[in-house]
Amino acid sequence: MTPAPGFRTVALIIASAMFMEQLDGTILATALPAMADSFGVSPLHMSVALTSYMLSLAVFIPASGAIADRYGSRNVFRAAIAIFTIGSILCGISGNLPLLVLSRLLQGIGGAMMVPVGRLVLLRSVAKSELVSAMSWLLVPALIGPVIGPPLGGFIVTWVSWRWIFYINVPIGLVGMWLASRYIPDIRIPDKMRFDKLGFVLSGVSLSCLVFGLEMASRGVTSVLGSTGLIVGGIVVGAVYVWHAQRVTHPILDLSLMRFTTFRLSVIAGSLTRITAGSVPFLLPLMMQLGFGMSAAHSGVITFVSALGAMLMKATAAPVLRRWGFRATLVWNGVFSMCCVALCAAFRPDWPLWIIYAVLLMSGFFQSLQFTGYNTVAYADIPSERFSSATSFYTTFQQLMLSLGICVAAAALHASVTWHGREHALLPDFSVAFLVVTFVSVLAAPVCLLLPKNAGAEMSGHRAR
Repeated sequence: MTPAPGFRTVALIIASAMFMEQLDGTILATALPAMADSFGVSPLHMSVALTSYMLSLAVFIPASGAIADRYGSRNVFRAAIAIFTIGSILCGISGNLPLLVLSRLLQGIGGAMMVPVGRLVLLRSVAKSELVSAMSWLLVPALIGPVIGPPLGGFIVTWVSWRWIFYINVPIGLVGMWLASRYIPDIRIPDKMRFDKLGFVLSGVSLSCLVFGLEMASRGVTSVLGSTGLIVGGIVVGAVYVWHAQRVTHPILDLSLMRFTTFRLSVIAGSLTRITAGSVPFLLPLMMQLGFGMSAAHSGVITFVSALGAMLMKATAAPVLRRWGFRATLVWNGVFSMCCVALCAAFRPDWPLWIIYAVLLMSGFFQSLQFTGYNTVAYADIPSERFSSATSFYTTFQQLMLSLGICVAAAALHASVTWHGREHALLPDFSVAFLVVTFVSVLAAPVCLLLPKNAGAEMSGHRAR
């Protein structure tokens, strides 16, 4: 009989799935210009390849907790890896942009189950006093994907073919399924709750209308009436869902969780910060290739530095939070993170590379610390029996805001290009986009100030004076 694995082993296996997902996303961002050329479309239109995946995440993540409770975490986690791997193969053989979007939607169904179900397993098997350490173990291997993704993507696009950025997920997926079968505990809830089918449909329709409406508006590919109609429709259906959620015992997205102060403020502030974070992996490779005239390989070598900074932070997360607490850390670290992203707007081809490296390294460091804080303090006051619904709710908004970040960045680019009467984005247009997304993250600091001084003290070990 296989002995019960420790939380570090479980965290590393879950992180392997996150590694595959993050590697896929960062490689794709670097390969967008080459893929656009292959499909005969504008590079700006390739943002739909990113947002379609995040749309699928936003639609199916709400059901992840309920599905894991019903069918077992091991079975759901293993099936999710299999679906993601099949979707990767279909992406690789896609011959046009519509087929790629459909394949990315399938990938998103797998991704919607992999990460939240894995995080749920970790939450249920780790004491709150060890959660900061567990989250650090969870995120370190996952951050290797963004570290090697840009240079690997640049190499593949430059010397092989962009299609191989999807095929490399196949061996990773096969190993992940084997590890999940051997080590992931099969956690189930004995009392199976009734699945909220109507809530699933309503939330899915609302989120998909909002994401696609914003994505179409950001690229200007349809009439203002069409994109506005989708957005308004999403808001109306969302309002119907809110009415529905107040009348069922176990809604697919439990809005009552927002009554917990630490959870509510983490969702709000984290959402604002993630809009900025979601835009950077989209803007930076395009800026280096279209604005600086770099090859995909060269831009990949530069953009990987921010992920390296994120990895360096992991050793300092626990002592920083223990010394300063969640509130002070999230407020001041958020300011530092915002300043680093704003500096990206000033990047120019004649800048010494070591300065660009330094800015990106600090940006990755501060952003990673910020999200470690958000991801941990959100569960500070949540009862363990509600971890499943809390994970689904939190991860849904997390992915929705990352998708919105791409839309905001693409909209800012499109607006700047249109305003100046250009056909293609130039370097000043990217500067405008970086400043726009930075302004969004500025709004998170006042929200973090509302956290209690002793918020998450049981997790961080911090004692307010």
